[in-house]
Amino acid sequence: MLLLFLVALQSASPGEAPPVLRFPEAGLDDSAAYEGYQARLYRDSRGNTVEIYIDGKSGRIVNLWADALNESIGFTVRVGGQETTAAVAAVAFGAEQATVGGDGGQDGRRWLRYSLTVPAGRSVQIGQFLLGSMRIERDFGYANRVRDPIDAPSFVPQELAAFAERADGAYRTRLIPDITWSRKVALSRTPVQWSVRASQPSLDGRNHLWLTISGDVRRSQGFLDGRVLVVRPVGNEPIALNVEIATDGAPLTPLMRDQIFNQSFLDFAARAKSRRLEREVRGLELLSSHEKLMAGLPTYATYFGRDMLMTALLMEPVWSDTMAEFVIGAALAKLGPAGDVSHEEALGGQAIRENAAEFLKTGDRTLMRNLQETRENYWMVDDDFQLPVVAGHYFADRSVPDSRKRSFVTRWGDALRKNLAFVWRQAAPYANDPVATHLVSFKRDADGWWHPGSWRDSRVGYAGGRFAFDVNVVWVPAALRAIGTIDSALRALGRPGVDDAARIAQAAETWRGTARHFTVALAPAEVAARVRAKLASLPESERTHWEAVLARTGFPADTLWFPAVSLDSAGRPIPVMTTDPAMALLLEHQDSTRESQLLRPFLLPYPIGLFIDSVGLAVANDAYAAPAVWEMFARDLYHSPRVVWGREVNVLLAALARRNRPAAVDSVLRAVESSGLQYAELWSYKMDGGSVHAVRYGSSSDVQLWTLTDLAVQYLLNSPRPTQ
Repeated sequence: MLLLFLVALQSASPGEAPPVLRFPEAGLDDSAAYEGYQARLYRDSRGNTVEIYIDGKSGRIVNLWADALNESIGFTVRVGGQETTAAVAAVAFGAEQATVGGDGGQDGRRWLRYSLTVPAGRSVQIGQFLLGSMRIERDFGYANRVRDPIDAPSFVPQELAAFAERADGAYRTRLIPDITWSRKVALSRTPVQWSVRASQPSLDGRNHLWLTISGDVRRSQGFLDGRVLVVRPVGNEPIALNVEIATDGAPLTPLMRDQIFNQSFLDFAARAKSRRLEREVRGLELLSSHEKLMAGLPTYATYFGRDMLMTALLMEPVWSDTMAEFVIGAALAKLGPAGDVSHEEALGGQAIRENAAEFLKTGDRTLMRNLQETRENYWMVDDDFQLPVVAGHYFADRSVPDSRKRSFVTRWGDALRKNLAFVWRQAAPYANDPVATHLVSFKRDADGWWHPGSWRDSRVGYAGGRFAFDVNVVWVPAALRAIGTIDSALRALGRPGVDDAARIAQAAETWRGTARHFTVALAPAEVAARVRAKLASLPESERTHWEAVLARTGFPADTLWFPAVSLDSAGRPIPVMTTDPAMALLLEHQDSTRESQLLRPFLLPYPIGLFIDSVGLAVANDAYAAPAVWEMFARDLYHSPRVVWGREVNVLLAALARRNRPAAVDSVLRAVESSGLQYAELWSYKMDGGSVHAVRYGSSSDVQLWTLTDLAVQYLLNSPRPTQ
């Protein structure tokens, strides 16, 4: 189906392109929870994803081109130059259909046209044009520059400005978009259309982005006031704004759904006839290409090692067996010199930015030969250990023919051994002397803070800890066990085994005991005292609500046990309860006592546990930690008690589905589905009328690998499977 669609797109230039996805969608999403946010996703003439979103609260419109350069074109629309609200939106989407085209060449220009609508009788100002990479658009948002005046100076990252000032050449002329006004006239020389074009080359001049906004002179007047486009109505009808975005960046090569999913899942999806499943299947297609799996749209349209590897583990029941080879190979191709896994690639404009910063630091002029040379980020820790786990599952898969495994080893065996050796070097200190301070540590940032080198990668996600529970209790032990699996498989294939396999097997047994370092056990009186202290620190409306919850549920009558999110530099637990034990439940069989201990915090109501009725599972609960930790999470909500992450919901549900825990599954599903945001990457909640209401989190991705693992969850929960 997708192949025919792509052929049709390339054979018709221009051609119509209906939205592949839209958010929010009636019947699937709670539009009120989106608070004025709207998004549409299309495919361009080469099948690459283009996402266009409108943030109704700020008036920001961003056009993401999820191609080989992760490009972005953004601008802001305001009523009379003032900030808008969702209730008084400056602009909305027009016709559903877009038009796409291009010259068809490998490096040729591709374009997409769509329409926006300004309500009748309203004048708008359009400015803050930003053409470049999605990473620069993200930083524009993180710096809250969208709140600047509409005619504020163009946003230019400091390192690019400094590079242009120091380096020779025409770099300074490429820092901001060139903006021009023109009008189109009929044969009678009567003006029929006005237009404004913003265009900008990349800093090295290799690539170009174009934005054109135009209107019919019978409906509107459009003119430039400095670098701001002013649009005024003619008459009392809505104004249609025609928008064209264009690029000459290199495209990616999409994967088809029958390349991604196994036949059993495709049959299941066909029987289900579910809008939910179809939307998620389309979402995964939009993220998948022969070159890479992207982490998410619109914010992370590039390779993330952790996202890809963790997704591979959850999607095993529904993916084709070739996807594991694809994922492992993609990670091995980007290994660092030591054998560590790349967390994220910097492409196009972001590569230029990082290479420019390196030039400013070192003065190395060889960097200027190719400012777009891709750079890799090796600061993360968890992905180094996730790779052997995924590889171990692949080599243990009996459905993959030995001939294919041998071919895979021939191509990637040396790189795989390099990663396994790195894992062993990291794990050896604790194996030789199992004390907490020999666990795998985060790296130290320049300011002395322990860099949060795992998935809770906000500044405060691990509460300032050095040794993470998920790294040291979940991933390192699982990686060491996987090395044993890989060693046996290699020998069975007639290839040399893994170096030091016997010592690594012994180390795996030692590492099974790491959970003891993270144990937090609190008596009932201590639980009550700490929770009441936390509630006393909250605003009255929140405090009143949670006190009412406690009045209904009461405090536990026995000891509350949970693993800490991390250990501090001295190896002491930082008592923040989290959802991270879900991954331990998924990856390794636990005895019934241990399983119940790990599961209990998920089902206890917040603020005692993690469960929030009508919202979902709080990603953390800091009530048992010191006030300094509360303050950390209050400043940065990304992994705080105010946020639910779809990935953690999916991990837990997948684990519960395999453990026949229907009551727990039903409880979690009811809460999450009540949020109206169960398909989002993450979501939060607000207090309204004495109760909590789920709301979209500001930087949430609309389509994200982690969230789309719901496909595997739905398959596990609803499709009869053979007994394992």
